[in-house]
Amino acid sequence: MKKKMTYDEAKLHLESILNDLQENQLGVDELSVRIKEAVELVDFCKKKLHSVESEVEKVLKKTDN
Repeated sequence: MKKKMTYDEAKLHLESILNDLQENQLGVDELSVRIKEAVELVDFCKKKLHSVESEVEKVLKKTDN
């Protein structure tokens, strides 16, 4: 993942990888590469979700005051 990616782009890419896995579209060599890529994408998505959650919590705390 070299370019700046949005959450939605990462999710779509993960769905594409999952689809390829489910349809047995990957050879052994590419399977390893795609699994590593999927792990990176999942990590990116988790971090993005946690970041957004923190931002929302901060905004909600401001409205409570």
